[in-house]
Amino acid sequence: MNHRMKRFALLGTAACLALSLSACGGAEKSATPAAPKESGKVTVYMPSPAGLANKIAKGFEAKTGIKVEQFQGTTGEILARLEAEKANPAADVVILASWSDGLSMKHQGALASYKPQNADKLVKEFADNDNQLVGYSASAVGVIYNTTVVPQLDADWAELADPKYQGLLAIPDPEKSGACKDFLAGFVNRYGWDALEGMAKNGMTVPGANKAALEAVTTGEKGILVAGVDYNAYSSMKKGEPLAIYYPKGGTIVNPRPAMIMKDAPDMDNAKQFMDYLLSDEVQQMVADAYLIPGRSDVQAKGTPLADIPQIPAEWDKMMGIASDTAAKLNALCR
Repeated sequence: MNHRMKRFALLGTAACLALSLSACGGAEKSATPAAPKESGKVTVYMPSPAGLANKIAKGFEAKTGIKVEQFQGTTGEILARLEAEKANPAADVVILASWSDGLSMKHQGALASYKPQNADKLVKEFADNDNQLVGYSASAVGVIYNTTVVPQLDADWAELADPKYQGLLAIPDPEKSGACKDFLAGFVNRYGWDALEGMAKNGMTVPGANKAALEAVTTGEKGILVAGVDYNAYSSMKKGEPLAIYYPKGGTIVNPRPAMIMKDAPDMDNAKQFMDYLLSDEVQQMVADAYLIPGRSDVQAKGTPLADIPQIPAEWDKMMGIASDTAAKLNALCR
């Protein structure tokens, strides 16, 4: 009898141990975190032109089913928003109209590395060796003039300091326009301040960012826009505005527009899909249709071909170091 009771006791203990292990296993299994679910959206900060930004967003949504939440603004406005959101990052992808500002973000450790599909087709100068900046498009600044005020113009930059242009000159605000900011940094790095100081003495004004500055020339309030963005000029000319543009023989800066994934992107996988889409055939054609320079070398520009634009060699590291101070000094000169 005692032997039988001992046997039952051992069997009971074994059963309890098995139940205990099963329970522990169940607890361990339930404690395993579930894979995070995708939000179904991507948050993108994009500069002008607004029409292009909206087309890209709609195309991406149609292709992937992922909703695009946009913030559109000037490069200055986008950078200010990023600064305000530092404690609670919201942006997945940021596009700027300034390569030097993109490089600054890279040096601050704010960006993730990702090589999008078709990145091997990029214009060589539009790619970053660490795959943190992708120049999906580009612009260049030139001299835009109102042909009813100034019928013909081909003056080089320094020649615009001639007193005969007194009161005719305007320039976009380089602290708001990334394209103008990078041009000034490249110009000063190459030629110094003499020409710009001469233009300031000629009464050059700063009406605002790119759109406002071009409006001042389109209406005839001013006759000549120094460092005006080319795609704005081509778009306005297509609408019948009395404008013309040229790139002075002294050269200009071709400014790749960096698209970047933020290191703290809330929706990293969706951000990568968006970057792939930016270099697709579809988007690169949208870029060309907006009179921007396509990022891919195999897509033809609708404005002036890249090879036909006289360029100032872009020393981006040097330019990045002086860009903000140069923009502030130009505004001070033109006040």
